[in-house]
Amino acid sequence: MSEEISNPLLSLVRGQGLIDDLQYEEVAGEFKRTGTPIIQVLQDFGIMDLDAILQVMANQLGTEVISLKGRSFPPELLSTIPAKTAKLYQCLPIESSDSTLLVAFAEPLDPGRADELTFVVKKEVRPVVANPAEIRDAIDKYYGEEGTDVSDLLAQLGADESIAREVSAAGDGDDAALVVGLANEAPIVKFVNLVLFQAVQDRASDIHFEPFETEFRIRYRVDGALYEMAPPPKHLALPVISRIKVMANLNISERRLPQDGRVSFNLGNKMIDLRVSTLPTQFGESVVLRVLDRSSVNLELESLGFPKYVYEFVTEAIQVPNGILVVTGPTGCGKTTTLYSAIRRVNTIDSKLLTAEDPVEFDIEGIMQVAINESVGLTFSRALRSFLRQDPDVIMIGEIRDLETAQIAIQASLTGHLVLSTLHTNDAPGAVTRLVDMGTEPFLISSTLMGVLGQRLVRSICKNCRTPFEPTESQLALLNLSPHDLGDKVFYYGRGCSACNDTGYRGRKGIFELLIVNDAIRALINERAPTVVVRQKAVELGMVTLREDGLRSIFEGDTTIEEVVKYT
Repeated sequence: MSEEISNPLLSLVRGQGLIDDLQYEEVAGEFKRTGTPIIQVLQDFGIMDLDAILQVMANQLGTEVISLKGRSFPPELLSTIPAKTAKLYQCLPIESSDSTLLVAFAEPLDPGRADELTFVVKKEVRPVVANPAEIRDAIDKYYGEEGTDVSDLLAQLGADESIAREVSAAGDGDDAALVVGLANEAPIVKFVNLVLFQAVQDRASDIHFEPFETEFRIRYRVDGALYEMAPPPKHLALPVISRIKVMANLNISERRLPQDGRVSFNLGNKMIDLRVSTLPTQFGESVVLRVLDRSSVNLELESLGFPKYVYEFVTEAIQVPNGILVVTGPTGCGKTTTLYSAIRRVNTIDSKLLTAEDPVEFDIEGIMQVAINESVGLTFSRALRSFLRQDPDVIMIGEIRDLETAQIAIQASLTGHLVLSTLHTNDAPGAVTRLVDMGTEPFLISSTLMGVLGQRLVRSICKNCRTPFEPTESQLALLNLSPHDLGDKVFYYGRGCSACNDTGYRGRKGIFELLIVNDAIRALINERAPTVVVRQKAVELGMVTLREDGLRSIFEGDTTIEEVVKYT
């Protein structure tokens, strides 16, 4: 039986005996493979029709099924739920009284939604069941683009004296009950949800909450660069950070030690995962959220932007029965995405794939993924030793950090396994000498290493406002070019527009450097040659360096001189 998936609707229909085990497997498999909502999969497979599904959900909740067709939504009813909240929770107000609000949720079986909405609307929320497609259409129709934005909410929060009084009463936050009460205050819940909503809308990869002595800063990282949003009042640091800790099930009272957790929430009809990391600082806890949005990551080798020769080498290398392929570069350069795309390509029914990761970024169906946990002694080397007894064909190691891990990776390769891993070095030739410096025998490296792929991510020029320009001599000198080298080549930059938030950049692309380990490179490895010598020989043999691949991207109009100089 395939791995269980946690979906309340699928669990409900299975628990009531409305689908058998084989149908469950088929529906779960389709959901994991395509991300199509379970309610749609059940209809597509002819297992249940929409009316039957809605009635099952209504019976479970002890409520009724309603139709939205022909129903009116006066402005005073719509105003009971702010636009951004309606979009965030995918819900629609149906009927309002002094103390209760009848609400149709697109995902009514998620209990957290009604509970959190109660804090926002300050009324008891009673869910009803309706066609999710009708709910989403009504939200788009009635709420449109308007709604509270972060700056409006900040102004309200700054003027909210009751919150300020409660923060003052909570003091240093030693009283856990007071802090939890603060974290669940309606304006705080609303503010944190709005910040998360905004970050995902703006394609942020990380959200930073940073308390300082006189201010509380919130910054988003978009396309590798940090942007600051309007800073909230300083006194909101404790409730906002406590709210995030509540969402991630972290210990609210523990503020002296770093903690790690995870938050999952639905945004519209897609699932967003947030990895949460807290760090005690002089003026409170700093929190960083890594946004893991499955829908924005395309794990196909074709979508990574490899030059043709790199694509051909990688696709051939991952088909061989044994050997080691290493991807190298600094943190955040897309190494894990490259490895995931490679193992997805070889993830066939006749192969056993195992990964050791710290932590597991994305769940991939059909692959056994192990999260490294050093606090209980599950290190990379210990996981790898167990892997060899699990009869794998392909092993992915999140990172080769020490001699023991390197030795086991080599042993795995020598005994007939394909090993994919990452290393933190500045360039591809540096990875070879890093392995030797760890204490690995050079002859073992030269006999198992197939190639090293160095990579960086540079920001792409916004297609909307891309403008040609004439580079100055000093700009060309940064790339070691002279005006005579240019010929008829055109340089571009982004002027800045609404599509790219006036940055001139939108999205990122990879630049690559591929070191193929051939006989000449093997001889240098065996002689323990320094990185410089390995690099010179590789360039002689035709290796395109990161800088040269960056020039290709500049001349194709994809990125700017500044980006390539910064990252190479």
